[in-house]
Amino acid sequence: MVKANDLKEFKYFKGFTDAQLGKLAAIAVEESYEAGTQMYKKGDPARSLFMCREGKVVMVMDNYMGPNQTPMQITVDIITKGESMGWSAVVEPYLYTLGALCIDNASLLALDAAKLRALMDEDCELGYKIMQATAKVIASRLTHTRILLVGERGLSHFTNY
Repeated sequence: MVKANDLKEFKYFKGFTDAQLGKLAAIAVEESYEAGTQMYKKGDPARSLFMCREGKVVMVMDNYMGPNQTPMQITVDIITKGESMGWSAVVEPYLYTLGALCIDNASLLALDAAKLRALMDEDCELGYKIMQATAKVIASRLTHTRILLVGERGLSHFTNY
């Protein structure tokens, strides 16, 4: 069973009240994955918002280099202790935009997407805080993606695809 205090270790929940954390803890479950496990792929239904307790999970996207070439997986971000992933659970169309691959054994808290959205609808202040936290995650992921894109564009001047 997840307790409200368990959520305080995540920067995603900074500034949430104990009552709000209690509501969120009630819909959270603990999940464990072995290294090498593909938790989800781009386009899968976003079933949960995840908080990483231990381990490392890489957020990956497939980069198609040409019609006769195998897609290359590019790491967009690495999720470690205290960080979150799966923001698609609260943003339509509720489909994951990247894949998630465990590179270490990982322990995560999973907040059920449907229950989380219902809580957000019932408690507008809580919903607002969740969307603020989600916007920060999206902004960070966009920054990482831009850095990768700039690096790729720089490499294109030196190599042929």
